[in-house]
Amino acid sequence: QVQLVASGGGLVQPGGSLRLSCAASGFSLEHYAVGWFRQAPGKEREGVSCTSSMGGVAHYRASVRGRFTMSRDNALNTVYLQMNSLKPEDTGVYFCAADSAQGYTCPHEYDVWGQGIQVTVSS
Repeated sequence: QVQLVASGGGLVQPGGSLRLSCAASGFSLEHYAVGWFRQAPGKEREGVSCTSSMGGVAHYRASVRGRFTMSRDNALNTVYLQMNSLKPEDTGVYFCAADSAQGYTCPHEYDVWGQGIQVTVSS
């Protein structure tokens, strides 16, 4: 069964950190494009970061650049999103997704989605 399981969300104070994990089963993430997305209450889902199937540098939306870091552990078949200096506006449901499209750019659509996990940044 092909699936992504996300974990690591929770409640954190502004300025704090969280690390989200996204573990794949039934397929190897190593050759997939992977993206992290989030959806705040009352807002549309937005892309947070992504890496293409060919690897290389990760791309970030401007509001998280310098604070969030995406990484892969191919041995564990897991992708991470390290989130530092969290702000209340980072609050939302976070999703990881993977896509088999091959290339050096992040895809516009993704084949496999993990379940959403809540991240709440509040004092």
